[in-house]
Amino acid sequence: MTLLISTACQPPAADDYLERGLVEETVPEASEPLPSPDASDALWAPSDQAERLLYGVPGETPFLAVACDRSGGEPVLVFTRFTPADRNAQAMMSLVGNFHVARFPVDATDTGRAWLWQGSIAADSPDLNTLTGQRDVEATIPGAGSVMLKASPRIRELVNACRPSVAPDAEEAERDLPDDEPPEDQPRAPK
Repeated sequence: MTLLISTACQPPAADDYLERGLVEETVPEASEPLPSPDASDALWAPSDQAERLLYGVPGETPFLAVACDRSGGEPVLVFTRFTPADRNAQAMMSLVGNFHVARFPVDATDTGRAWLWQGSIAADSPDLNTLTGQRDVEATIPGAGSVMLKASPRIRELVNACRPSVAPDAEEAERDLPDDEPPEDQPRAPK
């Protein structure tokens, strides 16, 4: 009986949590998702930096940059998506096309002027064959929209030049694939 009386006199635990300092700082919410840009007039163009391509509509801010970075030993392809990112945000970028899928982490990176999405993937990753085929590729970052990347010899050459070694036979075999046939190790769509 004494136990019931003593607990009845105590205020609920939630009544004084503000005074005890148990309120966590407000966690910022993610920005509203951005729409996918219209890339129908976009193209791959060389940058003023060696081994770097820009993808976008001429005369406008590019949608994407892809650069070969050899500074860390093994070469990597660095992707920069020119769209605002929330400070310190993290996500996965996917490249889907040419019977391949590449997924790799991207982080919001402070460029000094804005927070942009940036990430890298090993240049020798077979998943980068998404960019070396004859078909368009969809590049997606959740919340930043999708960009349709047109197939181009420029991006194909950058990927292959960045790879530590590409066997000439493999490169020729890839070029010789018909546009409507997947590689032998990939399932074929029903006709």
